[in-house]
Amino acid sequence: MEAVRKRAVIREDGKVTVRGLPYRKGDRVEVIVLKPGPVGKGSGMTARDLLDSGLVGLWADREDITDSSEFARHLREKAETREDRE
Repeated sequence: MEAVRKRAVIREDGKVTVRGLPYRKGDRVEVIVLKPGPVGKGSGMTARDLLDSGLVGLWADREDITDSSEFARHLREKAETREDRE
């Protein structure tokens, strides 16, 4: 799945216009609208939040994963090339 990031400002309640997309009439796309947090704040997750989340070290005890970076890359590639997605 290919992703394109565009930013827009809501000029009328409930409507958004996005221009300059690299797609043509008839192409199928999926739109996800995200409202970012306050300027300069990012997602709001701190380093402590991340450490406390259980994500850091998640694969530490997996004996079948010798290189976690390679394993993660493979998972991303597999997810991006799934043919059953539309």
